Amino acid sequence: MVLLHVKRGDESQFLLQAPGSSELEELTVQVTRVYNGRLKVQRLCSEMEELAEHGIFLPPNMQGLTDDQIEELKLKDEWGEKCVPSGGSVFKKDDVGRRNGQAPNEKMKQVLKKTIEEAKAIISKKQVEANVCVTMEMVKDALDQLRGAVMIVYPMGLPPYDPIRMEFENKEDLSGTQAELSVIKESEAQLWWAAKELRRTKKLSDYVGRNEKTKIIVKIQQRGQGAPAREPIISSEEQKQLMLYYHRRQEELKKLEENDDDSCLNSPWADNTALKRHFHGVKDIKWRPR
Repeated sequence: MVLLHVKRGDESQFLLQAPGSSELEELTVQVTRVYNGRLKVQRLCSEMEELAEHGIFLPPNMQGLTDDQIEELKLKDEWGEKCVPSGGSVFKKDDVGRRNGQAPNEKMKQVLKKTIEEAKAIISKKQVEANVCVTMEMVKDALDQLRGAVMIVYPMGLPPYDPIRMEFENKEDLSGTQAELSVIKESEAQLWWAAKELRRTKKLSDYVGRNEKTKIIVKIQQRGQGAPAREPIISSEEQKQLMLYYHRRQEELKKLEENDDDSCLNSPWADNTALKRHFHGVKDIKWRPR
């Protein structure tokens, strides 16, 4: 199995294994699904942290309004009355005005937060350092854990306009958001290796050979964005170590220069003509004016 270290730009994403005989059409789709799936888990974790702190999403026509404005316009949050967290709620106002402030109690909050941490660990970039490959099954497992935690805290479900429910139902609308720029469509995804595009009409072995123990760094890119930057000759960590070594070396040379004292050369034992003068009997001759 060829080991693929997938990156977006210079940032590590995850590891993936694939046979050398893999069709690049299927492999590109597989890499893109895992990449987008990780982004979905990250978005859900972010929203669920807000859910644990401030409760469910307000209706779109009530978001950003003050209590006085809501009362003046006679707006009512019907879903807020239905969607009460298990064990009761604790009021914690959302300063941004996106959520209704009816947060779960401490026990239910910990259920959500613990599940969020576990899901983040599954798709974490630290898995690359641990040499653990991320599969689509692992991404689905993280999504199922998050869905289960939400069902425990809100057994009646969330409002249809809540971004968490929309993510679970694959109805999320990312248009106009920063998250939209990160998502790559499967049909427009490209994989690059060694400054070459891995064309979908070929096999992986056409580029990396038949050695199944090969490890390569591939970069995922949106079509039309051009070739990604080449990998640096040395990693950032190696560069730091190299700079540290040269800094230490310079400090050592400075100390040597400071300790370069030639006064010892005036000592009798350092006189290289002392033996010659001794045999000529001209030792310790001093010249004084009369």
